Amino acid sequence: MPPGDDELELIAVRGRLRRRGRARPRRRLPVGLGLLLLVPIVLAALLAGGVWGAAGYVSSSCSLTSLRPLQLGSNTFVFAADGSLLGSIPSSQNRQPRRLRQIAKWVPQATVAIEDRRYWVHGALDYVGIARAAWKDLVSGTFVQGGSTITQQLARNLFIGNDKAKLHRKVVEACLAIKLEQRLTKRQILADYLNTVYYGNHAFGIEAAAETYFSRHASELTLPQAALLAGLPQAPSVYDPLRDADAALRRRNDVLTAMRAAGDISPSAYRWAVRAQLRLRPASIYTQIKLPYFFSYVESQLVRHYGADTVRAGGLRVTTTIDPRLQALAERAQKDVLRHRDDPSTALVAIDPRTGDVKAMAVDVPSGRRLDFNLASQGHRTAGSAFKPFVLATAMAQGISIYSTYTGPSSLTIPDRRCEGPKGPWDVHNFADESGGTMDLVSATAHSVNTIFAQVVTQVGPDRVVALAHRMGITSPLQPVCSITLGSQPVSPLEMADGYATLAARGVHHAPQALRGVRFQNGDEDHPSAGRPARALGENVADLDTYALQAVVKYGTGTAAGLDRPVAGKTGTAENFQDAWFCGFVPQLVACVWVGYPRAEIPLVNVEGLSSVFGGSLPAEIWHEFMTGAVANLPVMDFAQPQLSSSHQYSSSGSETSSPQPPAGPRQVTIVPPPPEPKAHGHGHGHGKH
Repeated sequence: MPPGDDELELIAVRGRLRRRGRARPRRRLPVGLGLLLLVPIVLAALLAGGVWGAAGYVSSSCSLTSLRPLQLGSNTFVFAADGSLLGSIPSSQNRQPRRLRQIAKWVPQATVAIEDRRYWVHGALDYVGIARAAWKDLVSGTFVQGGSTITQQLARNLFIGNDKAKLHRKVVEACLAIKLEQRLTKRQILADYLNTVYYGNHAFGIEAAAETYFSRHASELTLPQAALLAGLPQAPSVYDPLRDADAALRRRNDVLTAMRAAGDISPSAYRWAVRAQLRLRPASIYTQIKLPYFFSYVESQLVRHYGADTVRAGGLRVTTTIDPRLQALAERAQKDVLRHRDDPSTALVAIDPRTGDVKAMAVDVPSGRRLDFNLASQGHRTAGSAFKPFVLATAMAQGISIYSTYTGPSSLTIPDRRCEGPKGPWDVHNFADESGGTMDLVSATAHSVNTIFAQVVTQVGPDRVVALAHRMGITSPLQPVCSITLGSQPVSPLEMADGYATLAARGVHHAPQALRGVRFQNGDEDHPSAGRPARALGENVADLDTYALQAVVKYGTGTAAGLDRPVAGKTGTAENFQDAWFCGFVPQLVACVWVGYPRAEIPLVNVEGLSSVFGGSLPAEIWHEFMTGAVANLPVMDFAQPQLSSSHQYSSSGSETSSPQPPAGPRQVTIVPPPPEPKAHGHGHGHGKH
């Protein structure tokens, strides 16, 4: 039961204290007379040894404005883009303030009957009660709780807290209560009390109590339910209905008896209520979170935008960018493809490239084990050949033609000193030492030929690849080493989706954004932005890269991801099949899928009938199933046609020629299942993988 738009108001105590004279004041005892009648309390305090504290407070003005109200935490509630409740970020106190008109009439009646039966006729202090309690205090040498009115308790809740010096506290709370009574109406005081008093089980305020014990709003409480809750503040742990139903029932019936004596309920209503069962229905509103991993990402964005103190204080109403339909499709695709408890985990992130809005963030751990980190945003694994589009974009940005031709031998030793590792020159291999032959960069991308991309990275410079990847959305640290062309460094699925979204947006980077709107405790609203869109690379450069990535899905390593519309994407697999990726997009939506074991870099072998998992297998299947449903209601759009004559053509010998016309059709190259990428280290030797 998510709170309504007008239901998250904090208790505006400070504002009310400033609104002097708006309502016709009731006749009250003059402050001087009220203070004079504190003499029994003061005498008791003096006798108990609190001379300086008691005398000081009585002689002072006891100004409310000079005191800082205690921080009253309340829960932050998080919603999907369609308004459905995703869960709450708890504060130290579960609390949702309510106006008195939003609370069932039985609650204030029951509270007054059991806590302060003369509330409507006395002032801030019940002097009859004080006189009666003072005598007992003088005899016992300490204070009992029987003399505190609702107004005194509110003063304690708002300004004093659990002060262990009881004599000192009683004098302070009495003085503050008189001041509160001069400023607020009885109804305001009662409403504020009901919104701050502790009902047990982390529930502060009547709305939180109603949700905690009965899973309903305070406005919906029945007479027996209201009586039960009204009886809790005196001793929440003693009368806790979740722990001792009999004690709670007896206390509830005491409240009902008090209500009958006060004339609040009829004899027949009393007889019905005392026979009613407790019928507790403990709530999950404060504990249940529908998307725990996305939740952690939302919380981190809230902290980044507004600071930890604001998030800790709570009371926010947060609307996110998550699309429940797309989220459900992502979760279903993961479970449909990875069906067994011993299968690897998977993370899927979907982003709208036009805005950066995160539309889905799904993490599936088939074993059921809850991870203490978010695989989608905090899991970092080597991307394999899924990183090659960043290298290709760097080449296009330097004017290298997409139709430059290179020879892709089965293995290649790179003499460039920048690529040397501990064992000497970098030795790059294709899968199973298969030769790719001579081909252009479109075909080299489609078939993920490692020995060609090793040549490209030395041509453009790994430092420039790092710089461009960071501009496109990769936020993880990247080392400017040659093996970056084979995806040897760890990145997260969110970063990869962000980088590919920059290509889909034709070179404009929109930082990932999960927050659509935030309403604060005071009613102010904010629509946070992850930052201004920034051009990361030229429009035509992005179009050229996308042009090559379409070939991956049409006739390369990613054919399993094909849809009935234009698709661009890239497969990737880490060394020894430890991680497998597919990242792809249509013009309106980007999705990136990672598959692997989160606890360690374990080879993905013998999974779902496959001897080895690579990017074009299970990740592409998950991507395909998700995107089939995700784009079903989107119009079919073509990618922009790049300008193919604006770049320079190179051959693998390094000679420059004029740019050729694009070939009539895809170049046919025989490629066997993709090989593994090198492990994530500074300089890689070994085999690459698609």
